[in-house]
Amino acid sequence: MRFFAWAVVKNGITAMSKLRLRGFEIYKSHLTPDAQRNLIAALRPVLKAAPLFSPVVPGGGQMSVRMTSAGAFGWYSDAEGYRYAPKHPRGSDWPAIPEPILDIWRELTGLERLPDCCLINYYGEDARMGLHQDKDEADFSYPVVSISLGDDGLLRLGNPTRGGKTDSLWLNSGDVVVMGGEARLAYHGVDRIRFKSSRLLPKGGRLNLTLRVVT
Repeated sequence: MRFFAWAVVKNGITAMSKLRLRGFEIYKSHLTPDAQRNLIAALRPVLKAAPLFSPVVPGGGQMSVRMTSAGAFGWYSDAEGYRYAPKHPRGSDWPAIPEPILDIWRELTGLERLPDCCLINYYGEDARMGLHQDKDEADFSYPVVSISLGDDGLLRLGNPTRGGKTDSLWLNSGDVVVMGGEARLAYHGVDRIRFKSSRLLPKGGRLNLTLRVVT
């Protein structure tokens, strides 16, 4: 089922169109260019306090995506497995989630409960993210909100179990995806990046912010 809705610009946010696909709610062009630049400015001190790193997966390989986090917890992976950790790998606390990012959560979820993790993934030219579920959280009744900034990324949407037909959709800078309900535990991933398709990040690449309730 697919449907579209239209809205006007307010405080740098505009829901130009809303697409529902496999239960994923996709808000195309939700953030204006000014709002996107403001988010990048808000992220700079976060990335300085908690630099991007390349996680190791349990099998011993290294992810092509570099990442860091903000909030009370950060998502982490090493040879022992996937989990949330209270500190950055270098031992410092994760910085707070910037308010402009929390405002997007408030607007699209309407929840009083705020996320306690904002996972920040950076996709370079050859970065990918295989099909996976977001299932390290304690309560799956809360949605995951995903914000795209920078280069286009090809999102693949799957099923609650591995295998079967999938759908693909290009996400552009300023798009926001809400994964809740039937989509909360659906497999999803990013197949490729259109490197330097956006001018938002001077060196190119895509930033993906995912807001999660961990505990």
